[in-house]
Amino acid sequence: MRRFSKVALSGALALAAVALLGAGGAPKVGDVAPPFELTLIDGSKVSSDALRGQVVVLNFWATWCGPCKKELPTLDMYYELQKIHGLKVFTIATEDSLPLFQLKKLFAVMHMPSARRIKGNYPILSGVPTNYIIDRSGHVRYAKAAAFDLDSLNAELVPLLREPAPPTPQS
Repeated sequence: MRRFSKVALSGALALAAVALLGAGGAPKVGDVAPPFELTLIDGSKVSSDALRGQVVVLNFWATWCGPCKKELPTLDMYYELQKIHGLKVFTIATEDSLPLFQLKKLFAVMHMPSARRIKGNYPILSGVPTNYIIDRSGHVRYAKAAAFDLDSLNAELVPLLREPAPPTPQS
């Protein structure tokens, strides 16, 4: 009986820890987007502050993920067509299974920037691909573990790209 109590207590503590961690968990649709900093594969850094007024897609993917590999060319084409309207797409590799030089080769043919890591509260949701969309005013408008196709990109992004950029604060 004593052993059962220890196991039960350990389980309860583990659940409490998960609940506490989840309390501050992933940003939800409608939330102000948490700040972030991306380290791109070329070593440069991009912060959320530098992207104010643009529509931002953060795409988390993995090399072993079939839907991710199917989604990447669609995202790249969409980014290439819509970047003049204020779209920024960043892909973030979720694992270190590929050496940096192979990631660089993979993304040499793509137009959208790829990040090696992200600092900020953007966890993988229930799997990859996980996508977050942040609108021009800095609010999370999409947060799901699902691959985009052209129809879903249009449904989510066209209305946001049509919104005017908020005025820049005067110093």
